[in-house]
This record gives sequence, C-alpha cells and structure tokens, in this order.
Amino acid sequence: MSGVLVRWNRLRPEEAVREILPCCGSTNWAAGMASKRPLPNEASVIAASDVTWQSLGASDWLEAFQSHPRIGESRAERAAPAQFSAWSAQEQQKVSTADDAIKLALAQGNRDYEQKFGRIFIVCATGKSASEILEILRRRLQNDEAAELRQAAEEQRQIMHIRLKKWLWG
Repeated sequence: MSGVLVRWNRLRPEEAVREILPCCGSTNWAAGMASKRPLPNEASVIAASDVTWQSLGASDWLEAFQSHPRIGESRAERAAPAQFSAWSAQEQQKVSTADDAIKLALAQGNRDYEQKFGRIFIVCATGKSASEILEILRRRLQNDEAAELRQAAEEQRQIMHIRLKKWLWG
C-alpha cells in the first residue's frame, strides 16, 4: 500500500477532500472519495473514483472541467491547486513544443469549441502529440451537446486515473 494512501485514510474528512481534490477538480467527487475510506490499494482507489465520478451530475463534471487550462495554455480560468496546474503542464508537454501553426490552430479550435459548447475542451493529453489533439478537437466539434458532454466526462475520468496514480506514487 502506498504511504500516501495510508496517511490519507487517516486524515479528517475535510483534509482528505482537500488533498485528493487536485486529482479531479470536483468538490463532490473529492467528498465522495473521502467518504469511501479506508481504501486498501490503488485498484480500490481507481474503482471508487469511477463509481463516484459516474454518480455525479453534469454540474459536478463542469466544475472539474473548469479546473483545467485550455489545451496549449498554462492556467485555468478558475483557480486550481498548484499540484493540479503542475500535472496539467506535464500532461500537455507535447503541446508546448508544437510549431506555431499547430498552436494557432489549437487556439482557434479552443475558441470554436467554447463557442459551441460553452466550456473548455477536455482531452486526456498524456502521450498525445499536438497534431493528434488538434485532430481529436476537430472531430469532437462535430458532436452534439449530449454526446460531447459524455465524451468530455470520459476524458476527465481517464485524466483522473493518471493523476490518482501520480498522487499515490508521486
């Protein structure tokens, strides 16, 4: 068992919520995770995360999305914990090294997405090149609102898995 998990299982509920919040950005998700303690291992944390995430509504998903910076940017519109920002920078590492044409296309795609859906574009960027992300963005712009919300929630779930593992094994 991870030392982080052992310590987290022993925290007061409000401290546990505060500590795990950067893995997602939704306060209801973090509270739900804290209420499921003690969790014995990484697999149980991931499973609890999925169950908790799927039990939430669109407003909780949107809260989590607001914690992310736009693809190609380093700061979220809503203040996010420092750990969240550091993880976002790592996840978008390949975007930061893209050529200017790709960066400009991503910026325009972000604007188009926000105009259509009223929120930022969420994608699990880890391991993806800027060109791959741009293609995903362009494809997802074809979705209707309901399909895109579900897709964004799934991308957030994947991001949470990565962040939970980073948190546990730092």
